[in-house]
Amino acid sequence: MNTPEILAPVGGQEQLLAAVRCGADAVYLGAKGFNARRNAENFDEYSLTDAVSYCHARGVRVHVTMNTLVMDSELDALAVTAQQIAESGADAVIIQDLAVMRFFREHYPTISRHASTQMAVHNRDGALLAEELGFDRIVLARELSLREIEQITKAVNAEIEVFVHGAHCMSVSGACYLSSMLGGRSGNRGLCAQPCRLNFHFGKQEYALSLKDLSFISHLQELQEAGVTSLKIEGRMKRPEYVAAAVTACRKAAAGEKPDLAQLRAVFSRSGFTDGYLQGKRTPDMFGHRRREDVQAAKGVYRDLSELYQREQQTIPVDLSLTLTPSMSRLDVSCETDQISVSGPVPQAARTKPTDYDAAKKSLEKMGGTPFFLRSFRAEIADGLMLPVSELNALRRAALEDLLCLRGAVHPHPYRAVTKKPETSHTLQQTPVLWGRFEHPAQIPDDVSHFDRILLPAEVLADYPIPEKWSGPSVIAELPALLFPEKEEEFASYLVKLAAHGIQDVLTDNLYGIRLARRFGFCVHGGFGLNILNATALSEYEQLGLSSAILSFELSMQKIRDIGGTLPRGILAYGQLPLMRMRACPAKSQCASCTGTPELTDRHGVTFPLLCHQREYTTLLNSLPLYIADKPISGVDHLVLYFTRETRDQCGRITALFAAHAAPDFPRTNGLYFRTLS
Repeated sequence: MNTPEILAPVGGQEQLLAAVRCGADAVYLGAKGFNARRNAENFDEYSLTDAVSYCHARGVRVHVTMNTLVMDSELDALAVTAQQIAESGADAVIIQDLAVMRFFREHYPTISRHASTQMAVHNRDGALLAEELGFDRIVLARELSLREIEQITKAVNAEIEVFVHGAHCMSVSGACYLSSMLGGRSGNRGLCAQPCRLNFHFGKQEYALSLKDLSFISHLQELQEAGVTSLKIEGRMKRPEYVAAAVTACRKAAAGEKPDLAQLRAVFSRSGFTDGYLQGKRTPDMFGHRRREDVQAAKGVYRDLSELYQREQQTIPVDLSLTLTPSMSRLDVSCETDQISVSGPVPQAARTKPTDYDAAKKSLEKMGGTPFFLRSFRAEIADGLMLPVSELNALRRAALEDLLCLRGAVHPHPYRAVTKKPETSHTLQQTPVLWGRFEHPAQIPDDVSHFDRILLPAEVLADYPIPEKWSGPSVIAELPALLFPEKEEEFASYLVKLAAHGIQDVLTDNLYGIRLARRFGFCVHGGFGLNILNATALSEYEQLGLSSAILSFELSMQKIRDIGGTLPRGILAYGQLPLMRMRACPAKSQCASCTGTPELTDRHGVTFPLLCHQREYTTLLNSLPLYIADKPISGVDHLVLYFTRETRDQCGRITALFAAHAAPDFPRTNGLYFRTLS
């Protein structure tokens, strides 16, 4: 059984020192652009190369985050950043957008590619599809239990990475649009403003969208036994003392020692830690927020923690061999596969005490201030010779400096040119058709003539006889946005029923659904949850088998019009937009009596509905519905009316308004279609 690596977060130079000197096996950090922590210090092309050299010299791997969504207008800048990463010799890139994935897969195939947690891979089909795309490692969603993690690791050949300590997003990563909708700062593009940490209320419960930090440090042995390759610490925006504490705690736990969790909690926590997801116990005590006493506790441990990384740690064993002859002096140093030889002055004839084995070893084993320590020593010293201690020290310093330079030498990844096929443009429908998405058949109006397609949740459709009045529009089964491993086999029975009903199409908001649909022979459509913001990603999904796709609602209308490619595309045009997908429901304390549509209230008194899905996950809906029927719309083939809580009468009335391009007679939002998103 391989020992998992400890992977540390690095936001800047001080965090890098803390991570490496406290024993991280690998670090992950961001270049100046295209990473999910754009407000961290991060590394430019020069400091990135220096960081990789520093880490490689000390046997530490470097993963660079490229885990944001990109626009078509940013692809040239993406190529520049990718070149900088390749020239730095970094070991891996962490990716969310399929456009970024294609670029590295085609042009820099020697860089390892890791699927970011932003891709929300949370079951076996999702992991297998990520593997099919060419990912060497998959960073799993943080909402999984230990048993579910193990089921996924056994299903794939790719390496599996799991977060073991740090901040806990309320939403499944990659499925959160709260920051972009409330403030125009997209978490999917690295600028999350963390509005979920503000005081949302559910009844008397405060901070109902804020989870405690996760900490699985007491479960590292179990994760290793489950087949996990990498143990990841969250925190690229945090202080170096936090990095030092977290890495030290993981290092001790991995070695079977007792970590200082009290000190770790003091340096940063939100009312303590939780392992609720890993244990499969999604209870209300998972929730917590940053309190005044949490902040005060941190001040008391900063000094002690800073001591952990003030000095170079001697962690790399070396073998020394000294040769002294009447005509030469030489020191040979070997370390793993690296070897260095340095020559010194001709030894002198000893006047009093000649240099012997013990004297030479005493001088040469002093390696403080370097990452090396002596493992073995050999000496071949001719009789009657003496080399001064100062010269022995000079030999040692020169050899270790050369060894450090050799180990830290930059090895750029080569660029591979790829012949591009001529791009073709999709011929749009002259007038976009309407698709109606409903939570339940009871919402569907008697008159369905306005709809080209009707979408319903797959579980509902599987047990619902399709009425003859729906013979006009074709029916699409919407797969769950989240389908956790424990429910995968059970859900397969729904797909068998759907096929028996004659339903041929499904829609998915997650990677897993593409592979699942293909296995059962369905025609598959992509939902907004695939986060498609550019033509390259659209093309990648087309090659995976999509028949159409709903573009991300984080795109502006101008950028929607500019997206090329041949795949038919649509947008959400009406509905209370899904802002979060959550496995830990804020209304869990009242689950037994819940009607399925409770509400949260923010600090301004604005209400945000919650929508329960089979008690498997909960969706946070926007306070106001999107409505753009009276706005200029172009560049799409279909417009989706996304009905969730509306009654049948409301659905019928809104559909009629929309078909007439009329202004709404209710409060609405234009979403992000006519705004500039950061």
